[in-house]
Amino acid sequence: MNNNKLGKMIKQQRLRVKLTLNQLSLVSGVSVSHLSRIEKGGRFPSASTLRKIAKPLGFDEAELFISAGFLPPQSSTEVESSNAGRLDPYVAAVLAQEPVDVQRTVIEILSILKSVAKSVTKQGAGE
Repeated sequence: MNNNKLGKMIKQQRLRVKLTLNQLSLVSGVSVSHLSRIEKGGRFPSASTLRKIAKPLGFDEAELFISAGFLPPQSSTEVESSNAGRLDPYVAAVLAQEPVDVQRTVIEILSILKSVAKSVTKQGAGE
């Protein structure tokens, strides 16, 4: 998702839950100016910022990560059954300190590894 689409989605949700930029800033700890730039498409939020605004906006954290491209899209049954889309808290904290492009790369690698592990497990169960 590009900056503009993600920003519009965040703004629409903020308006839907009836929060002003100032109120979202207070509950999330993200500055009003940064939130405004995200909503206008001028900035792409980091994983850390998404994590801070997810709950006040009523989003599931994984939902925002998927929308931002940090996690691959998955069906809701896959997410519910395997708890996919949830990063280990330690990994998420370390990853949040990295630049956005590094975050995306690491999450893609983790996704590939998870897929490989799942196929190996299926092969082992089938033998």
